[in-house]
Amino acid sequence: MLTILGFVMIATFLVLIMLKKMSPIAALVLIPALFCVFVGKGAHLGDYVVEGVSDLAPTAAMLMFAIIYFGVMIDVGLFDPVVRGILRFCKADPMRIVVGTAVLAAIVSLDGDGSTTFMITVSAMYPLYKRLKMSLVVMTGVAAMANGVMNTLPWGGPTARAATALKVDAGDIFVPMIPALAVGLLFVLLLAYVLGVRERRRLGVLTLDQALAEDEQAEAETVLVGAGTGKGEAGAQGSGTGRGSARTGGSGAAAPAPQDDTGSGEGLYGIDPDRPTLRPRLYWFNALLTATLLTAMIMEWLPIPVLFLLGAALALTVNFPHMPDQKARIAAHAENVLNVSGMVFAAAVFTGVLQGTGMVDHMAAWLVGNIPDGMGPHMALVTGVLSIPLTYFMSNDGFYFGILPVLAEAGQAHGVSTLEIARASIVGQPLHMSSPLVPAVYVLVGMAKVEFGDHTRFVVKWAALTCLVVLGAAVLFGIV
Repeated sequence: MLTILGFVMIATFLVLIMLKKMSPIAALVLIPALFCVFVGKGAHLGDYVVEGVSDLAPTAAMLMFAIIYFGVMIDVGLFDPVVRGILRFCKADPMRIVVGTAVLAAIVSLDGDGSTTFMITVSAMYPLYKRLKMSLVVMTGVAAMANGVMNTLPWGGPTARAATALKVDAGDIFVPMIPALAVGLLFVLLLAYVLGVRERRRLGVLTLDQALAEDEQAEAETVLVGAGTGKGEAGAQGSGTGRGSARTGGSGAAAPAPQDDTGSGEGLYGIDPDRPTLRPRLYWFNALLTATLLTAMIMEWLPIPVLFLLGAALALTVNFPHMPDQKARIAAHAENVLNVSGMVFAAAVFTGVLQGTGMVDHMAAWLVGNIPDGMGPHMALVTGVLSIPLTYFMSNDGFYFGILPVLAEAGQAHGVSTLEIARASIVGQPLHMSSPLVPAVYVLVGMAKVEFGDHTRFVVKWAALTCLVVLGAAVLFGIV
């Protein structure tokens, strides 16, 4: 009974948010609370929620101070050179922009943290997508898949969990998987190219000079028409009549370039070179501070929430020594902090009820128990296939510490090595990074101003295909 209710609860949640019948926060709280009462354990709901919040509180704290820290670093211009380089490569070509999104997300993912990857990627690319009226779910989908492949790094989490659960070396899991993961990353880049070409066909291509000149003309015409008729909005709508002629390969009917609505005066490149928060004299201090922070994360000198708490406090104090400036920077990033931390605590209700009522255990036992005996010699392949939906519907901790040891034991009974099982277990990460139980995905959709349901509808099929490509490559290369 708990098995069925567990699957029904997850399905209900996904359907409601994808159909936009409920907000993710409301669905994460109300649906598990309802099912908890339905299974007759409503009296324990408070205990389950408190336990779930206790488990995720460090994650919420990490995200809160990570958003502030990297928000400050973006404000002071630390990432401007990298962003300019990638955006100059992208120019105003939708295909290059989508590919650049994948490349930027993959590079930043080397720090092993999805939240920082999404903060930097979205901050750099969002204004460009908005300015050219590109699909924002393409940006979130490509970024999530690129980060999902890179999330398999030994310090990224899943590989370390698999190594810990099965008592093997993380290097023995990751290093042999590099060729398969490289194929997966190449597939993401190819997919980004295909999606970019589709966006190019829909929107056409502007040269950089044309895009900038068009924006200036649109602004001028808006002012003139607004002054003459009192209807500045009408002037803005009419200012894009010549856009199709400036494009090559477009339909000639594209809408005008939108005005920058990011609230920070960002232009086509997404970064204002004259913003008052820049601190060029402190560039190398900020670079050294960030490098030290990332090194401390990888080397595990201190818990990650503590590192970001100290880093955010130090960054604010040094870059903005005056109290009003510090308050202004915190206020500037408060919306993202509140949205993400609120979503994490709401997810704590969902995971707390799943684990507290025993639904997760029953679901796992049912899945493992229904594996046919004839599949025993192919348990590595079975593990890889199961990792795709299981790491989406439950946390990495639940999968790697609850289900993986059972799969490994079943594999050993049929002569399949523990290392093969461990390697196969990480192929589901490209889809896992878009799971509603992953806090970082709320950073991604929140900063990109994308509905979680829209992101889910777009990314699930492509991310699942990426997982299958990684698994297929691993089988082809004889890794699993």
